[in-house]
Amino acid sequence: MMRPGSDGDGRMHAAASATVVAAGSDETARGSLVWTVKEGSACGVRKGWLGFLWMLKILVPISLLTALLEWSGLMKHMDFLIQPVMSVIGLPAMAALPLIIGMLTGVYGGIAAMMVLPFSKEQMTLMAIFLLIAHNLIQEGVIQGKSGLHPLKATIFRLAAAFITVIIAAQFLNATTIQNMSNVGKVMADAQPFMAAMKNWAVTMWHLAVKIFFIIMGIMLLLENLKALGWIDHIVRVLLPFLKALGLSPKVGMLWMTAVVFGLAYGAAVIVEEAKRGDLSPQELEELQLSIGINHSMVEDPTLFLSLGLNAFWLWIPRLITAIVAVRLLTLWRLIRHKRTAR
Repeated sequence: MMRPGSDGDGRMHAAASATVVAAGSDETARGSLVWTVKEGSACGVRKGWLGFLWMLKILVPISLLTALLEWSGLMKHMDFLIQPVMSVIGLPAMAALPLIIGMLTGVYGGIAAMMVLPFSKEQMTLMAIFLLIAHNLIQEGVIQGKSGLHPLKATIFRLAAAFITVIIAAQFLNATTIQNMSNVGKVMADAQPFMAAMKNWAVTMWHLAVKIFFIIMGIMLLLENLKALGWIDHIVRVLLPFLKALGLSPKVGMLWMTAVVFGLAYGAAVIVEEAKRGDLSPQELEELQLSIGINHSMVEDPTLFLSLGLNAFWLWIPRLITAIVAVRLLTLWRLIRHKRTAR
């Protein structure tokens, strides 16, 4: 025979047990979250440090070589060859060196060359817009070739987009009224002894390296924690309406997000493997490749140019607009071609 009140005691005991279990579950969840954040942060710090060292291997030698060329005065002798092309996009002949370096090596190389030459903010802004679209063309062209777009076609698209975007942006920037860069280079070469020029280079290099260290570390910490917490997929779903505005299929969401966050080079493995699965049509892949060729690595690359004191608007908005227009024009061209063949 059960004692009076035993049912109540049992229910109280069960409730207490449930509370303990719930508390334990909450504690476990919190512990798991803390562990995940620690792992993500550790991975972010490691990748940030390795990325910073990798960046220095490019930044230091290229900036030093550029400083030596600028000090020697040799660059001004090439003005007559380069100036006609550079004047089309509102830049002096000296701007060709950072652009060529950036197109071959990447944004880091372009920044390394830009920082030691006497450019105005307006001119650096135009160069930044160009290089954000057309950089590391050989390596990234190969990546695009393996994932849906012929390398030559990808490169031509990006160069054309870079030139057109800079020509339009130059109309809104006061880049043509500043002093002649050839004369500046000559004055600096005559006025600065070699050791003074090297000292200026070292000080400039140090300041830029410190800024970029914190930028890279912050970006890597954020991205690795987002990956560890599994938030990337949720962000992709939120951005689906934005993909429609870009003129892209919702099916390319993960690939677009990978390229926009990590870039074509860092996100190459994911982009190539996903493209090989065959879930996307050739048209969807071509639209994606055109869009991300113009507008990728929207976190790291523009942020690096902020270290030169440039306006954030010009680092993010122009190439985004160019990517939207390019995809829409491609869609329109296909429609016109289809109507002609249907006749």
